[in-house]
Amino acid sequence: MAATTAGNEVVLKDGRGRLLRLSLKELLFSDRAAVSPDGPGPSADDEEEIASVVLGQLDSSARAKVLERAEHVREVLTGYRSGAPELARDGEPRPAYRPEQPWEARYTAKAAELGVSPRAVKQWVSDFRRGGEAGLAPKKTTERPHSGVDDRWVETAVEVMVEHTDQSRPSRTMVIERTRARVIARFGEGVVRQPSRATAFRLLEELERRHPLFRLSTKRNRDIAGRPEGPYGKLRPTRPGEYLLMDSTRLDVFAFDPLTLKWVQAELSVGMDWYSRCITGIRLTPVSTKAVDVSAVLFQSFRPRLAGRGGTGRGTRSGPSMASPAPSWSMSKAPPGRGWPRRLWFPRRWSSTTARSMSRST
Repeated sequence: MAATTAGNEVVLKDGRGRLLRLSLKELLFSDRAAVSPDGPGPSADDEEEIASVVLGQLDSSARAKVLERAEHVREVLTGYRSGAPELARDGEPRPAYRPEQPWEARYTAKAAELGVSPRAVKQWVSDFRRGGEAGLAPKKTTERPHSGVDDRWVETAVEVMVEHTDQSRPSRTMVIERTRARVIARFGEGVVRQPSRATAFRLLEELERRHPLFRLSTKRNRDIAGRPEGPYGKLRPTRPGEYLLMDSTRLDVFAFDPLTLKWVQAELSVGMDWYSRCITGIRLTPVSTKAVDVSAVLFQSFRPRLAGRGGTGRGTRSGPSMASPAPSWSMSKAPPGRGWPRRLWFPRRWSSTTARSMSRST
């Protein structure tokens, strides 16, 4: 397959040696060609990953090694490194890999050529027949590094590590000694087999992934330990003002800068109350959004404009109005900029009549 200006194209060769170039789309959907599978395709309940995933996780050197090993396996099976006599290379098939040769002779010849044992060649052939080139990829080990350690010792070690989350960072030797002492006190002397010092250090390195304690900073380890055990779910607002959603997006329009006389891009920053779906803050910024623009949206959300048409008069603040264009309200009916006071305290020298009149006006 080759990438061309017309798209991905495939070069095919028929039994007579003629070459034919087809686009990949025509090869898959045209009636001129058909793909004949030799077995069932992958399904969701397969234990192993599909070939594209397995091969995609390999780096360039590992992938080249897998492809080279696949050529050797195909030569053992068919006598040709390409796997087909139509694409035979010069000198193929070699005498040691001709079809009339017995299997054991082919295994022995390939093992002597590569410097491995015949058993390794047999295993390659078995993996290739089962999974193709992906079957020859390096296998990921699933063996636990603490498989030889008693689970009770491991659980106690995790318990000791968790106890030091809110304390100063301990040393690995301290954790091992405290774990051993607690295991003996809990289960008795000689009941739980104690691992060696080297094994205990390797076990703590594995447990470090589950509960960071020795490697990262103490503050970060406490933050990680304070995370919820379950996955983050969808937040469900129950009242207005509980959650504020903010987002910035680049608009598909341009703005004209009157100072530089240039056209610039514009970004829109919006704050929205999740429960009521009301826009509580909005900011249009040239070029890109900055921290001050986000702060302005937050200020508009927490300090909205006073109700009324035009927003003019005493106590007016910049920002979008939460109310629709309704008739103007009297500014005496609008709340002050900082809210209504709960209590009013008057000096003793003020008369009761003055206090009552001020309370009525307020």
